[in-house]
Amino acid sequence: MSAVREATGMGVRLHGLPPLLSRRTRLLVLGSFPGAVSLAAQQYYAHPQNQFWKILQAILPFSPYGVLASSYENRTKWMLSQGVGVWDVYAACEREGSLDTSIRNPQVNDFASLRRRCPQLQAIAHNGGESYKHARCTAELGLPVYKLPSTSPANASWSFERKLAAWREVFEQHGLI
Repeated sequence: MSAVREATGMGVRLHGLPPLLSRRTRLLVLGSFPGAVSLAAQQYYAHPQNQFWKILQAILPFSPYGVLASSYENRTKWMLSQGVGVWDVYAACEREGSLDTSIRNPQVNDFASLRRRCPQLQAIAHNGGESYKHARCTAELGLPVYKLPSTSPANASWSFERKLAAWREVFEQHGLI
């Protein structure tokens, strides 16, 4: 059940989005959990100030879709065609608002099937610190694991250029650019 709000004895439980993966996925970007705007839109990184799509557009080869101006469906098709997948470390949690610091009682996604679902998978890149708290879990897949600066507007301490350089380095290491 995607992005459903369910009443629990401890508040409202939110359910995340399904993974965006393909058999060609070489780099999986793991966020923590979709923000309120993303859950409402049923789209990864839907907040207009989140820099995820802008960073991908700056790093990856030209998109015939015009990434930032195109539909979510076209952006995700383009991203997947470039060997990049997206998912979150949490399948569900309780949270008011969108901040990672407000996440309570999280349920971690099951990463065991990733190698089977993505036979070309080369690495995991955690988008921000909350996601990276689960690096031990993703490292069990036997792949390189990276901590990238969060693309969230809450990460204002990193400039766009600094974030872009860190992300570009990981993409280059895995032949995506």
